Amino acid sequence: MKRILTFLALVAVLTQTAAVAQLKLDDLCNGRYSARGINRAAPLLDGETYSCLSPDGKQVLAYSFRTGEQTGVLFDVANLKSKIQLSRIDGYIMSPTESHMLVKTQTRSIYRHSNTAVYYIYNLKSRTLEPLSDGGPQEVPQWSRDGNMVAFVRDGNLFLVKLLFNNSESQITKDGEMGKVLNGKPDWVNEEEFSLSRSFDFNADGSMLCWIRYDETQVPLYTFPLFKGLASEREEFAEYPGTYDYKYPIAGAQNSTVTVHSFDIKSRVIRQMQLPLEPDGYIPRIYSTLEDPEKIIVFTLNRHQDRLDIYVANPRSTECRLIVREEAQHYIPDVVYEQSRMVEGGFVLMSERSGFAHLYLYDLNGTQKRQLTSGDYPVTSFYGYDAKSGTAYYASAQESPLRRAVYKSDAKGKQVKLSTQEGTNDALFSTNFKYFLNTYSNLNTPPVYTICDAAGKTLRTMEDNQALRNTLSTLGLGERRFFTFTTQDGVQLNGFMVLPADFSESKKYPVVMHQYSGPGSQQVRDSWNVGNMGGALYEQYLCQQGFICVTVDGRGTGGRGRDFEQCTYLHLGNLEAHDQAETAVYLASLPYIDGQHIGIWGWSYGGFNTLMSMSEGRGVFAAGVAVAPPTSWRYYDSIYTERFMRTPKENKEGYDDSPIGRAAKLQGHLLLCHGTADDNVHFRNTMEYTEALVQADKDYSLLSYTNRNHSINGGNTRRHLFRQITQWFQTYLQ
Repeated sequence: MKRILTFLALVAVLTQTAAVAQLKLDDLCNGRYSARGINRAAPLLDGETYSCLSPDGKQVLAYSFRTGEQTGVLFDVANLKSKIQLSRIDGYIMSPTESHMLVKTQTRSIYRHSNTAVYYIYNLKSRTLEPLSDGGPQEVPQWSRDGNMVAFVRDGNLFLVKLLFNNSESQITKDGEMGKVLNGKPDWVNEEEFSLSRSFDFNADGSMLCWIRYDETQVPLYTFPLFKGLASEREEFAEYPGTYDYKYPIAGAQNSTVTVHSFDIKSRVIRQMQLPLEPDGYIPRIYSTLEDPEKIIVFTLNRHQDRLDIYVANPRSTECRLIVREEAQHYIPDVVYEQSRMVEGGFVLMSERSGFAHLYLYDLNGTQKRQLTSGDYPVTSFYGYDAKSGTAYYASAQESPLRRAVYKSDAKGKQVKLSTQEGTNDALFSTNFKYFLNTYSNLNTPPVYTICDAAGKTLRTMEDNQALRNTLSTLGLGERRFFTFTTQDGVQLNGFMVLPADFSESKKYPVVMHQYSGPGSQQVRDSWNVGNMGGALYEQYLCQQGFICVTVDGRGTGGRGRDFEQCTYLHLGNLEAHDQAETAVYLASLPYIDGQHIGIWGWSYGGFNTLMSMSEGRGVFAAGVAVAPPTSWRYYDSIYTERFMRTPKENKEGYDDSPIGRAAKLQGHLLLCHGTADDNVHFRNTMEYTEALVQADKDYSLLSYTNRNHSINGGNTRRHLFRQITQWFQTYLQ
């Protein structure tokens, strides 16, 4: 009897301990398990040091690349010789000469990449602080190359501040107005789909300012309601709801007309470049050359986005000369202009012309000097080019589509791998390429930040997130494992699986599949930043509730080259949904999977593909959750949608195959979640889809989140959302 009592007592203690050592949804949503990092690191001119913002936002610090030791305090809110006092800052921008910096405060988000803020000019020597402008918050400030001027945007107009003239401010453009004309900053769709918030630059000697002008007068207006709400409250809508109105071109609609202009700072003359761009063309990037003040580089795209033209423009004569034309069978992916860079004597262009993204060196006449990288793998990040040695620095998926390593390639094409850990690596190089700050993680390891020399030797570990690892080690997390399988169509797909801590192959488990599936995206990576909330921790939470969690990248996703990624062209959702259904069929064949209880969910494109997968026809999903899903590409923006689908008039069949078009085929228990103030995927998508479900006599449940945008957060919102997702799968899969 004593033995039995002792055993029962031990079981009770172990049970209590296990109950305590569990992930809690509150902790997941409030960021308790967030990894630490190095905040806003930037290399400094001497090539030996870098700067970063302290975690509390009170200081900008300098650190040695060689030793990892702190070498100085560049800015400190407690040590200002100024009447202006700050409690903290949100960011900083060093001047090119490093004699001054812009410090950023009172940041307020506009859209995904854009925000307004109140900036101050800080003199590092005198420790004095002065407002950049007294005329109201500013956007996207930029230093001139000599550090004597700052340009910025306010209310769609460009302004110039001259430090040598007692910070005198002048207004360059006067036609800017929200909903009509924007100078130097993109409209919604250009910002969102070309991933930029600033579209102006000084020329090489600072004598001219060049910018893209967006005339959105003819772009259709989109309006959605705003309510009083809570967290935060909109008191102005306490009695009657209001609206948010902005220009949003859906697929096939009128876009902004874009032109390039220059401003002669001395003569104050504005000129328009003679750019031979079609009326419906795009300008995704504008660059200043590094040496020649008479040349700026302009990237243009036709509306189909299958032709990239690169022009060299003279900001004084306005003459534009085509120097490079890049054409694609389907489309030019956004990584091409996002990763291309100006370098000494020319520029480096990323191209998928070989079937994989690689780097090509051009001079300013458009002559290709060298192909810097090659092979049957994509380059994923370009860090810089040392013109003196002819060495390029980059990251690629050479080892595996799942992994990223840092490399250099010298003037003879010899490659050297610089990162040493297998997983995902990313680098920040010193200005002279003697050192780099490497960020490494893998599926089981939170980010580790190390200082390395030019040969890749680790000099010092700056942050290893040991505290987070210690915390997670007490939670009894389940195994994470990669797997591959071949579909019935003969396509090999990559995935990862998260198992319960007490997993047994003799049991049968329900499955929750999570995916995104969008063109060029990649969810299956050997990285800490997989799944939800980092470290697949939401998946771990679901595993503690008795599920197995699975993510598989189907056709159309990235890391495997152009052909695998672009095979979904003109028919978004068809192959992606098929591959998720194939995943469910494969999982059901495993002895430890309950094939009758497999669920699927996703957010944004992942929500779209959840609906497409649940309507694929085979009925392999018992339940699903679609968060903020596009339900018809006819309702989504022009640049993104037409890149992959062309226009609705050109591709009616492709647009018709949508969740709305498949509504009558929906199978399984469906939960829809959407924010009413989503400026990206409009709430309209869910409203039109639910009407189609009603008319098809299909059951569903809907959660709407008041005044929430595409991220659906703020206040208690994120915790509520994930609790509903969890409970939905518990109700219909267990």
